[in-house]
Amino acid sequence: MFGTLLIANRGEIACRIIRTARRMGLRTIAVHSDADANALHVAMADEAHRIGPAAPRDSYLRIEAILEAARASGAQAIHPGYGFLSENAEFAEACAAAGLIFVGPPPAAIRAMGGKSQAKALMAEAGVPLVPGYHGEAQDLPTLQSAADSIGYPVLIKASAGGGGKGMRVVDAAADFPAALEGAQREARSSFGDDRVLVEKYLTRPRHIEIQVFADTHGNCVSLFERDCSIQRRHQKIIEEAPAPGMTTTMRQAMGEAAIAAARAVNYVGAGTVEFIAEGDAFHFMEMNTRLQVEHPVTEAITGLDLVEWQLRVAAGEPLPRTQAQLAIQGHAIEVRLYAEDPARNFLPSVGTLSHLKLPEGIRVDSGIRALDTITPDYDPMIAKLIVHAPDRRAALARLSQALAQTEVVGVQTNLPLLRALATNPAFAGGTFDTGLIARHPELLDGTATTPDLALAAAALTLLARRAQAARTATDPHSPWSAQDSWRPNLPGQQTLLLRHGAETTEVAAHPAPSGGWHLEWDSIQRTAHHDGANLFRLGTTAARAAVIAAPPRLTVILDGTNHTIEELDPHAPPEAATVGAGRVISPIPGRVARLLVAPGDTVAKGQTLLVLEAMKMELPLAAPAPGTVAALRCAEGEMVAEGVELILLESA
Repeated sequence: MFGTLLIANRGEIACRIIRTARRMGLRTIAVHSDADANALHVAMADEAHRIGPAAPRDSYLRIEAILEAARASGAQAIHPGYGFLSENAEFAEACAAAGLIFVGPPPAAIRAMGGKSQAKALMAEAGVPLVPGYHGEAQDLPTLQSAADSIGYPVLIKASAGGGGKGMRVVDAAADFPAALEGAQREARSSFGDDRVLVEKYLTRPRHIEIQVFADTHGNCVSLFERDCSIQRRHQKIIEEAPAPGMTTTMRQAMGEAAIAAARAVNYVGAGTVEFIAEGDAFHFMEMNTRLQVEHPVTEAITGLDLVEWQLRVAAGEPLPRTQAQLAIQGHAIEVRLYAEDPARNFLPSVGTLSHLKLPEGIRVDSGIRALDTITPDYDPMIAKLIVHAPDRRAALARLSQALAQTEVVGVQTNLPLLRALATNPAFAGGTFDTGLIARHPELLDGTATTPDLALAAAALTLLARRAQAARTATDPHSPWSAQDSWRPNLPGQQTLLLRHGAETTEVAAHPAPSGGWHLEWDSIQRTAHHDGANLFRLGTTAARAAVIAAPPRLTVILDGTNHTIEELDPHAPPEAATVGAGRVISPIPGRVARLLVAPGDTVAKGQTLLVLEAMKMELPLAAPAPGTVAALRCAEGEMVAEGVELILLESA
């Protein structure tokens, strides 16, 4: 076994690899961009090396910079994690040329399975069923359009060189194909440096089921059973579980044998995942990921194994620790991905500083993020993976709901409300779901919540306490201007708070209660409220614990697992100016202008795409809010823009 391991990655996967390597007695080397200089994986490693600026192409995708870090640190092996260079055959070859062990499959296997078209041709030769589609070399629009027309709509355009939903578009009609192809190719080129695509029939109610395989250099290959990854948004997984609900022994064996045959066909070594799309009793090969998967923890939970340890041992030349006969499924595991994104806005990524982060205890949590860390537009916006394991699926779902209720995030928008809604969704709980579950249930995406009276009271009590503290620490605490006793001439003592929550504004009148606490009045109803410490708030006869996170002028009250943002308004402040008008296109997130589709003087229709913004590994088309004429462009292609800036000015029609 080698003694020093460099992890050519970042975030939660780098932290997860470091934990196993440390347990095995290995010295760990981290690499980092400028944006990650203070990241958790850097703090955890024994040694860390800078490899470039924030942009991945200038840091985590720079092969020579990573090899230089390996030389400088004396590393003997490199683990690529997932994403970035994990499925890059040139990187694997460069490691070998530098005398380093690449913890992954041989370059030939990466190439064979890295191109989806080539991989599907191999599977066809092996007799593995495929989804009808075009997997040829020609990439011109007429050829691909003709193939799509022959297959029949809807079709799916997929990047040949990558995965994770990048470079993927669903096309429902022939007229939409050219624009969808252009967007898929552009996104594929940006994500993988390769704009080749394939076209397949789009199955309308499929399940996404994958098989974890493992092979060594001694000719052994096993299946570590299946994972169901059907709960997705933007063709990316957000919930994975093992075993798959409703999986029969016969189908599990057939899929496992097909996956092993796929691995043997390319002389595979290490951890890999063969992905299938299934409808009813039929399954079709989609692709093989020649790396460790994001969702590998659920396989570890049901098998009791450490797959990273297996990777390291196989890379060192050892045989697989177990045979197929020694492997068995134990219980049920579910993983959810907690993302900084807004489901109600088409899962738009959210950037900002995590002013408060509390992750559940008693379950496995994989994360590379800490409280006060910043989610930047440079990388994937995943905050953490929460993994639960129980004797059966019903118990696992109960543990999942409990864990999600204990999770608190303030500072960015997250998909936490969606995950909570999914955990109790009847179709998901009943195991009768497919990849279209979220699309068919738009109510799952409604993260809005009515602010309960107790949340308003908690905010009011917190603000009143803050005023009292300010009076006690004033320069002249005896000045009448510093008094916070609610005194008014010829009237009962009262303080007034103007609170905005969502689209509503509530005026709260606060009177000191003779027995302590406050009488709070709004909507013509007076209530007695107390803050008993330890996050316990009382309103009348109701008591509950609520966390109140202050980021003036806003408060976030976390009550029953739900965030309620409440802002104190100054009643004497001038009216706020409108930030978005009908004739302005505003950047909703920091990002790079990938493409401008209009020029000054162009006439545009409402809903017409004007430009494409690229951020957090995804493309965001921005459309005209109303018909009009392009009066001015405030940005240029390739330019980095901040959130909230004006990009295009329109004159109304």
